[in-house]
Amino acid sequence: MTKLAANLTMLFTEQPFLERFQAASQAGFRAVEFLFPYAFASEQIADQLRTHRLQLVLHNLPAGNWDAGERGIACHPDRVAEFRAGVDEAIRYARALEVPQLNCLVGILPPGVSREAAREVLVGNLKYAATRLKEQGIRLLIEPINHFDIPGFFLNTTRQAVELILATGSDNLFVQYDIYHMQRMEGELANTLKANLSLIGHVQLADNPGRGEPGSGEINYRYLFKWLETIGYRGWIGCEYKPQAGTVAGLGWITQHGLQTA
Repeated sequence: MTKLAANLTMLFTEQPFLERFQAASQAGFRAVEFLFPYAFASEQIADQLRTHRLQLVLHNLPAGNWDAGERGIACHPDRVAEFRAGVDEAIRYARALEVPQLNCLVGILPPGVSREAAREVLVGNLKYAATRLKEQGIRLLIEPINHFDIPGFFLNTTRQAVELILATGSDNLFVQYDIYHMQRMEGELANTLKANLSLIGHVQLADNPGRGEPGSGEINYRYLFKWLETIGYRGWIGCEYKPQAGTVAGLGWITQHGLQTA
């Protein structure tokens, strides 16, 4: 059965963040995800999850100065200590919020740093994070992101992600497969999902172009939802899209695709 999680960074943004949990619950969702919890005390978020009977399925490691345009620091040679301190902070939140997996945004290649040097640092940081998270029973994910939305992002394709996983030698590192990003970068969605299923820990969705809800663009989501069930994907699918006409008004795609929020 397809399991949908509301991404509270992009959905229900008509309301302040801490009020989005109630909105997601009222819309029928039983699980949520979001980019970062760190602007709030873990107790505040945990209270919202308990009150509205929601499961948190994912959030990200700290990713540097987001407002200044940083999109992760795991490939930055001069910020290894900061990255590893961020892993510890993420673990504290993950334990308090009972989240089973954390995503690492690897970052934009820094000026003056070669791809080889950045990759060496990245592999070392991923080894560290995967080991630390495994000690806590938490999975680590890495997400390829298209270079149109984030120029210079270090990780762009499924193949690159798999190669990084193999380079770390870790059994606690998986791919966060975002259908929108991978449609823009490589297409061939169905076959790529099947070929890499054992390494895919989480799936996210949005349509293309525009990153709207399923049915607003070119991606055949009716086929893909059935395909994911056919190949045996049992994880959550994070709804990380930009509603075209308001969150609640745009949720009709769920029933139109034969799905449910719970």
